[in-house]
Amino acid sequence: MFSRKRGGPKHVRATDAPPSEALQQSLSAGDEPPRPDHGPWDSGQAPDDVQRLDLGSLLIPAVDGVEVRVQANPDGAVEQIVLVDGESALQLGVFAAPRSEGIWNEVRAEIAEAMTADGVAPREVDGPYGVELSARVNTPEGPADVRFVGVDGPRWMVRALYQGAAAADRNREGRLGEVLSGLVVVRDNEARPVREALPLRLPKEMTEQAQAEAEQEQGPQTNGSRPV
Repeated sequence: MFSRKRGGPKHVRATDAPPSEALQQSLSAGDEPPRPDHGPWDSGQAPDDVQRLDLGSLLIPAVDGVEVRVQANPDGAVEQIVLVDGESALQLGVFAAPRSEGIWNEVRAEIAEAMTADGVAPREVDGPYGVELSARVNTPEGPADVRFVGVDGPRWMVRALYQGAAAADRNREGRLGEVLSGLVVVRDNEARPVREALPLRLPKEMTEQAQAEAEQEQGPQTNGSRPV
C-alpha cells in the first residue's frame, strides 16, 4: 500500500469564518472537550485503533487501495506527499497556524489571486470542511481539474489538493476522502512562524531503505583497486 518516490503574513480573525470542528473543539470549555466526529484530528483527540503511516507531523490512515507516494531527500525529510486512487490523486501539506485563529481564508484568497494572474478562473464552492477552491488549469498534458480544501486546527492547517476525477466531482473522492477525514496532525510544542511547513520525516525503516538504494546506485568505490 505504501510506496516511496525519490526524488509571516498576517492571518484572518477567528470571526471571519466558522471554525473547523478540530479548531472548535480546541476552543471549547473544559479540560477534555468531546472528540470530533471525523478528522483531520489533532493528535490528542484521534482514535487509537487505526493503522497509520507515521510521517512525523502527519499520520496517514491505511486505506485499502490507496497508494501513498512520498518524495523525500536523502536525509529522510519529506518534501511531498501524494495519495493515488485510480484516476484521482490527493496532495497533502500541513502548516503552522495560531491556536485560536484560522488561516485558510487568507491562504485560499492568495491561491485564487495567483490562479487569476495565470489566466485561470477559480470558483469558491461549499464543501464538508467549509469553502473550497475549484478550477480547471492548463497542464502539459492538457486541461485538468483541481480542487483545494483547507482545514484549520489548533496551531495547524491542513491543505489538501485533489486532482483528477475527485477534483471534478466531489462524489468521486471515495477512499481519498476517507484518508483526509482520518488524518491526524501531530503538532510539536515549538513556536513556528505562521504558515511554516510542519516537519515531515520518513519512518526509520524507509530512510534506511532509501540510503541503501542510494549506495547501490553509487556503486563500489574502488580507489584504484578492485573490490574484494
